[in-house]
Amino acid sequence: MDTRAKIIERAAAERIAGAGARLTVVTGYFDPLTAAHAARLAEIAATAEGLLVVVRTPERPLLPARARAELVAALSAVSHVVVEEGDPAWIAQLPSALLDGEEIADARRTRDLVVRVHQRQAAG
Repeated sequence: MDTRAKIIERAAAERIAGAGARLTVVTGYFDPLTAAHAARLAEIAATAEGLLVVVRTPERPLLPARARAELVAALSAVSHVVVEEGDPAWIAQLPSALLDGEEIADARRTRDLVVRVHQRQAAG
């Protein structure tokens, strides 16, 4: 299966949620996607009927949004991925959606990764 097919437009996400799907919506940067992200998404998916991940863009991204969306879509725990564009207010309006914002945790994961890389380079 080409997991890029999991990447959908906002309108498709709204249709899926409107059709009665009880989605858990996770927003985050996933920049870059780490093992900690994968573990967290698997943890959330374990109690969800479906997992819709909204890839947001941090202030200074390391990777383009499409690349991050493709990496997230490759995870088996993820049902659908949307790249956020424009006003994010639509996310909270999804019917029957449980919302889990991961942006703060994402920023910490990225910061921790950068620190580890710098430490390894300094030890080098």
